[in-house]
Amino acid sequence: MTSTSTRPGNEDLVFLPLGGAGEIGMNLYLYGYGRAAKRRWLIVDMGIKFGDERDPGIDIVLPDISFLETERKNIDGLVLTHAHEDHFGGVPRLWPDLKCPVYATPFTAELLRGKLIEHALDEDFPLNEVPLGGRFTAGPFDVELVNVTHSIPEPNALAIRTPAGLVVHSGDWKIDDDPVLGHSFDKTKFEALGEEGCRALICDSTNALRDGHSPTETEVSNSLAHIISQAKGRVAVTTFASNAGRVEAVAKAAYQAGRHLIVAGRSLDRVIAAARATGYLKDVHEVLSAEEFGYLPPDKVVCLCTGSQGEPRAALARIADDTHPQITLEKGDTVIFSSKTIPGNEKAVSHVANRLAGQGVEIIDSDDALVHVTGHPRKEELRQLYGWLKPDILVPMHGELRHLTEQARFAADCGVAETVVAVNGDLVRLVPGPAERVDEVPAGRTHLDGRLFVPSEDGPARERRRISFAGVVTVSVVLNDKDQIVSHPEVRVYGVPEEDAYGVPMEDAILDSIEEAFEALPKPRRKSDDVVAEMLRRAARRECTARWGKKPVTEVIVHRV
Repeated sequence: MTSTSTRPGNEDLVFLPLGGAGEIGMNLYLYGYGRAAKRRWLIVDMGIKFGDERDPGIDIVLPDISFLETERKNIDGLVLTHAHEDHFGGVPRLWPDLKCPVYATPFTAELLRGKLIEHALDEDFPLNEVPLGGRFTAGPFDVELVNVTHSIPEPNALAIRTPAGLVVHSGDWKIDDDPVLGHSFDKTKFEALGEEGCRALICDSTNALRDGHSPTETEVSNSLAHIISQAKGRVAVTTFASNAGRVEAVAKAAYQAGRHLIVAGRSLDRVIAAARATGYLKDVHEVLSAEEFGYLPPDKVVCLCTGSQGEPRAALARIADDTHPQITLEKGDTVIFSSKTIPGNEKAVSHVANRLAGQGVEIIDSDDALVHVTGHPRKEELRQLYGWLKPDILVPMHGELRHLTEQARFAADCGVAETVVAVNGDLVRLVPGPAERVDEVPAGRTHLDGRLFVPSEDGPARERRRISFAGVVTVSVVLNDKDQIVSHPEVRVYGVPEEDAYGVPMEDAILDSIEEAFEALPKPRRKSDDVVAEMLRRAARRECTARWGKKPVTEVIVHRV
């Protein structure tokens, strides 16, 4: 059917990703309606990423919203598709600079309220709770929620209607006709949207490289039940805390095996509480705390714990390091990693698994058994969605560039007439005319370093990376009013070898080099502290390079007496 959005009009309909396009995580997408000077905006999702080894010491990475700050008066709302951190975790930190209405389904709203309380934002926050399948208006945007299936309760696609036409934003999704928890995938609604006329599909690309159809949560539930029923000793299961369906599957498996369920980890406690408050997990009756672990026989316990990504403060890492105050594992026990390792977390997960293996614990992960499935569509699911919606345009999102590119190629092979690959900051015009990138806006990352927002490019993480590669040398030198060194300079090295290949102490070698450099410095130039500091810094770095082969971060402080 011909899209209604191809009708002539004077207003533009545009798509602009600020996070999540060209990367996995930190999702933040904009839809704009109207001419550039008077464009209204709808925000979809406001997520975060967690810092990894590329960003030492950085807790959280957020999208750069400087463009949105300039458009603040033109924002009609923020819609949250679901409650994963990479889709809603940025709200408490970024929303105060925008102060727009926020729309979410009950489960997502319940988890968001907890975050708002933590950040003292719960009073007068404009949170609008929308029922599943609900519909609302925000400025020129008529937004309808469409039930999809994913690895969390209440995931939604969005049907965004404007006078220029209909766009479907897929959110995170897969096709699961028999989910363990929540509603089934609403195929009928997608078919109806296709008949209405879909101008563009903005679609999840995470698994666009994989053929076939994703396994279902029911298959995982059955596999977990079998493994737990066969286990001899204690069983610990770790998964993403937000996967309430997996929580229910583990609980049922425990009860079927005659075991008690222990839950260890605050994030799991929060998700379970939110799920129960919104009508989920009704069949999960008995949940014991970690304090009761030690009183149960080994063959009568299943411990569901946080830490599937190797987080050092999570329950599983503490169990692996034998520092958890209540829970210990030993030879003959089993740990199931019912999760996928997020890229960047491989070393942390491997460390935890190796520590557990050292205790004689059996490790089972998705390479060994069907203990985890993705929440994102493979190619056959993508093909089905294209067939139902019949979009004029496909714009891939939620993926690295290789995922975006592959989905665009696959969509073209499936008969989608137009495809546009856009990354963060690319403004894509969907209506009028052919879809194309027409502009670029500022887009990037902001680091949350402790309590402070700092730049990602030229901020502290950049210096820490340099320090981690080559260490630090500090030099303190005291000059008198005759521009002479009062006593031997103080040299300290951090992360630098103590001695060179011949056994010469590195600090002594650096000290000799800077004293020689100072003596070679003409007396008139010694009057400038900046000149002295720079000459001594260069001398220290040259000495390290000659003896070690690396150039450490070097700081020289000049004092006058």
